[in-house]
Amino acid sequence: MLRSRLMQRLAITLTLLSFVFSGMAAERYFDFSSDKLNETPKGFRSTLSGSGQPGDWRIISGEVPDALPSISPKDSPTRKGIMLAQLSRDKTEEHYPLFVFEEEAFGDFTVTTRFKIVEGEVEQMAGIAFRLQDEKNYYYIRANALSNNVYFFKWVDGQLFGPIGSKVEVAKGIWQELSIQCKGNEIRCHLNGKEVIPSLRDSTFAGGKIGFWTKSDSVSCFTATKITYTPKEIFAQALINEALQKYPRLQGLKIFATPTNSVEPQIVASNDLTEVGKPAQAKEKDVIEKSLVYYGRSSGSVSVTMPLHDCNGETVAAVRVEMKPFPGQTEKNALARALPIVKQMEARVKSANDLTQ
Repeated sequence: MLRSRLMQRLAITLTLLSFVFSGMAAERYFDFSSDKLNETPKGFRSTLSGSGQPGDWRIISGEVPDALPSISPKDSPTRKGIMLAQLSRDKTEEHYPLFVFEEEAFGDFTVTTRFKIVEGEVEQMAGIAFRLQDEKNYYYIRANALSNNVYFFKWVDGQLFGPIGSKVEVAKGIWQELSIQCKGNEIRCHLNGKEVIPSLRDSTFAGGKIGFWTKSDSVSCFTATKITYTPKEIFAQALINEALQKYPRLQGLKIFATPTNSVEPQIVASNDLTEVGKPAQAKEKDVIEKSLVYYGRSSGSVSVTMPLHDCNGETVAAVRVEMKPFPGQTEKNALARALPIVKQMEARVKSANDLTQ
């Protein structure tokens, strides 16, 4: 079992790295295997549209679908595992529990989840909310086991618009697969591999958060959720890319700063994307904390690490510029080469928060 789980995680990591290296997309995967039973998974927020009591979202154990989907959901093999469940049985009619992934917003993406509608007297539904701005503004697509349909809706300023979709069998008590793709203003939806909503276009929301959705007293479960998406380029990375276009002969360029969700500085942007997220070393911390400047030299390379200031002159980051040395290279002329690059960045930085937005 442990070997199987390690192999699964390795496969997910390799997939993510392949997307990063290709520059095409990144991936988030949630199987909730590291979350504790009867607790709420980290990184998510329980909230509500409409009225009634908040949803009861927690991790439970039970039969989950195997990693490899079958041709028919009715024949889907299962194994013992854990899943996310919405267990509230509030029968309020306009009751829409949401469980929102808070750590990232998405523009263009494909989200795929395995879901099972367990029970409900008033409603039996499960779905995905996406491009969510807040509880009154978002899209969602849900499957309905009582009425056998899959529909698209949208909330705009607290008003509900829809439905758009079709009649299709939605079996209760069976794991099924829902897939939603957003590219620009085009939205597509598949249930168990079959397109169930005609391709539609809507420009109300260009991006936003993604979450799980149910209605009224629906008891529904989710697992094996994957979001493949085009990463949003943060401002620090945009500064790096602009500098590299102007100075293409640089050997390396990195920005070190402290993200809002961290207490320690790290690489937030780099010419090498695989370095993003690595912790800052002592000299980069000194540059940020004390506004020092460091010069280094190694075989075939010189580097200058210097402070990056905001519009008020406060040090908000460290920039490391790596260059090829020339005959007679000194520390003084290395600083003179690096300074215009950092000044170009500083001209656009208003505050520390700008860098990681």
